[in-house]
Amino acid sequence: MTSHGKLRREKGSLAEYESQMKDLRAQLTDQIKVLDSQVEVKQQQLSDLSEFLRRRGDIEAEYARALDKLTERFTLKTKKKEQWGQSVCQVWSVLLTQTRLESREHAALGDTCCNTLTQRLVHSTEDTHRLHKRSKEVGIQMQDELLKVTTELQTAMKTYNQYHTDCLIAEGKLKEAERLEERHTGKSAELGPGQSGGQRRSSVKKMERLMEKRHGRVQETQLKCTKARNDYLLNLAASNAAMNKYYLQDLSTLIDCCDLGFHLSVERVMRCYLASRLRIQKTEETGLKQLEAAVTSLDQGGDRDALLQQHDAAFCLPFRFNYHPHEGDQVCEVSAESQVRYELETRFQQLQSRLAAVTLETEEISKTLKATLTALLDSMCDSDCNPSPDVPSGLSNEAPGGSTAPKLTLAKRRANQQETETYYFTKVKEFLTSSSLTFKLQAKHDLLQDAIQKAEAVDSDPSRMQCARSVRVRKSRPVSQFCHTLFTTDIVSYIQSSGQQIPVVVESCIRFINLHGLHHEGIFRVPGSQREVNLIRDAFERGEDPLSDSECDLDSVAGVLKLYFRGLEPPLFPYDSYSQLLECVQIEGETEKAAQIKVIVSTFPRPLLVVMRYLFAFLNHVSQYSDENMMQPYNLAVCFGPSLLRGVDSDDAVARQPQVNDLVKTMILQHDIIFPGQSELPGPVYEKHMTLEQEYCEPITEEGDGETEHLPSEDEWEAVAMFDYVARSPAELSFKQGELLVLHSKASCDWWRGEAGGVKGLIPHKYISVLEALCVCPDRMRVNSDSASLPGRQRGSEGSPSRKPPTSPATRHLPEMISRQMNSVFKELLSRQPPLQASALATPAAPAPPAPSSSSSALPQAAPAAKKVGFGLRGRALFRPMD
Repeated sequence: MTSHGKLRREKGSLAEYESQMKDLRAQLTDQIKVLDSQVEVKQQQLSDLSEFLRRRGDIEAEYARALDKLTERFTLKTKKKEQWGQSVCQVWSVLLTQTRLESREHAALGDTCCNTLTQRLVHSTEDTHRLHKRSKEVGIQMQDELLKVTTELQTAMKTYNQYHTDCLIAEGKLKEAERLEERHTGKSAELGPGQSGGQRRSSVKKMERLMEKRHGRVQETQLKCTKARNDYLLNLAASNAAMNKYYLQDLSTLIDCCDLGFHLSVERVMRCYLASRLRIQKTEETGLKQLEAAVTSLDQGGDRDALLQQHDAAFCLPFRFNYHPHEGDQVCEVSAESQVRYELETRFQQLQSRLAAVTLETEEISKTLKATLTALLDSMCDSDCNPSPDVPSGLSNEAPGGSTAPKLTLAKRRANQQETETYYFTKVKEFLTSSSLTFKLQAKHDLLQDAIQKAEAVDSDPSRMQCARSVRVRKSRPVSQFCHTLFTTDIVSYIQSSGQQIPVVVESCIRFINLHGLHHEGIFRVPGSQREVNLIRDAFERGEDPLSDSECDLDSVAGVLKLYFRGLEPPLFPYDSYSQLLECVQIEGETEKAAQIKVIVSTFPRPLLVVMRYLFAFLNHVSQYSDENMMQPYNLAVCFGPSLLRGVDSDDAVARQPQVNDLVKTMILQHDIIFPGQSELPGPVYEKHMTLEQEYCEPITEEGDGETEHLPSEDEWEAVAMFDYVARSPAELSFKQGELLVLHSKASCDWWRGEAGGVKGLIPHKYISVLEALCVCPDRMRVNSDSASLPGRQRGSEGSPSRKPPTSPATRHLPEMISRQMNSVFKELLSRQPPLQASALATPAAPAPPAPSSSSSALPQAAPAAKKVGFGLRGRALFRPMD
């Protein structure tokens, strides 16, 4: 399939999600409208009933004629309400039918209707409006949570598509390299013996390195794609679970909250009315029994179900989100292969613990909610607030002064009822949020459990027991060649002097948390061990990377990251922008607020923008797992706000802290709007799905990508250890001062690939002195310049690795005879190395190599002929190019 076809398929999947999201938003809007219309209907019903009773009391003197007119007036309204098919409307129908037969009844009924019943209906109207308002707030919050989950699903799908595209590109490049290797092999066979052995070996070595790099790139992109797919599938399961929970349970709960006490209030009013009518009008017992039957049929659940059925388009459960794999991807489930097995098992254990805690919390909230509901309904049915049906109408004729105490008691109980309502809705909100979280966590838990069980079944298969597992271990970072203070320093000066666009402590801590701590509960909030924080900080200050393995405590690593930003002077956000940024918090709209912040942030120096973009993208990624780590954007803002943003005057720091937190929260949520993309601001960007392996080698320019960089030749050099060195990882070599080492090739500006005592590994450049090349190919020999491989230097710029260093005329025309003589002299010296080391290499013992400078290089920057004789410390100065 062509690339255009793949693009159409991908756009089709995204368009389907966009269509579903659009329909979902429209449906949620319709739900709110329907609930609003319902409260208007209920208020209108209560208003009409109150008006009916009040008018009934007023017109008892003209009972016969006026009551007939009244019933005719409300009959028309009742016909319009009957289209809802609810039990309250049925009560209205029976009531009006019976009213036509009551036109000649006693006038004493008017006192009950005008006082007791109408007062209760006014209270019910107020209660209905207030309860609906609170229910609407809860419903909007739940809808926002649902939209948030679906938005995260859409983001996860886009991320997955991006990484799968990278995987396909890497596989295409690998196939292209394989074809290039086949052509190169055929061409070498055609040349035959005419080609020199050195050229063939160099060519073969170059192709092997290219193939190794392509294979490594394919494996890394496949791993990233697997992680992105897993994240997509987990978000998919969580979204569908949240959708089911909202439509099958939450909507019913919200409608019940809107109707809370409404049916009960109407029932109490009508029962009181019925009691008064039964005492006065025994002759109409048959008709009143019919009305009583209609009142008894008031059914809150039935009305709720009828409402759901009548508005099926607004309340029906939408279609499930389906999994849409990227072009060519056949995997459709969470993968627990060996490279992500440990991560998924760790996440599964954390999910189990979190799910158990949330489930227990939900059960406790549910018990409290039931008890509160019972108390609230009892308060609504209280005898003082709601008159009993048995109260005779004659009691209403008491002296005016005797009604003051009951009114005070009534007001007090009304206040208590409203307080109970507030507590009840607080618990409703907590219950809905907690139960929704339980559903989402349970969906992820079940999906991970199935994946891990399948992986365990595959591992226990005897036919697979002998298969070797590929374990990719992250390589430790080489010792930094820059002697700069990391903590309590100016970050812009550090970046400019060291060439590290992202300071090593920031990059290493974020990578460690990305690999091990995104699901860790309370990350950045729970303090780590102060002792371990100090040890990690001191290791970074020495230029080491103590996070090259996973043995460190997560909370301590998070503490080091906060400590780094807290100690910057000036802080990450410049002092002069403090007041301007806090003024942006007053802007109401989130989009307008983010736009204003972007205008201010765009004036910051470029190094600061690169670091900020990297940091806030990482914090946004952490907040996406808030269901598991309990770190919402606001919680992260509380942890990082005081460290990132400080004013010159610290007196008002506490007073302005809420504004700082709100600002940082907005920047976390809107980081992709506030900070420029990589096309506008070149530099490192945060990757959501990182791998365990991290390369520090100088990149090899691929064929067809700009200028071609010649691979290092197959020559080998000898070197002498200048200091003792103890390996910090299995990939490195340990050696003693004065030991003879063999160097095969450069791994980076700070490291060599070589061997010591027959053992191969990495050798630090700052601890050795290069002597000579063991096999010489003058026309192919090349050594990478350190200055070309410093961080921040890009290919194609001045000092690029693809450009050879200049050679002076004196070096270029060095006689070959002198070179051969110097080779002989130094070989003779090497044969007598032990006695020579005591004198020639007499240098003060030091635990670390000499302080490096930006001009240091792994080998002298001279012509190939000069490199052959550039041995030792003094040998470097012999053939240095002239100015």
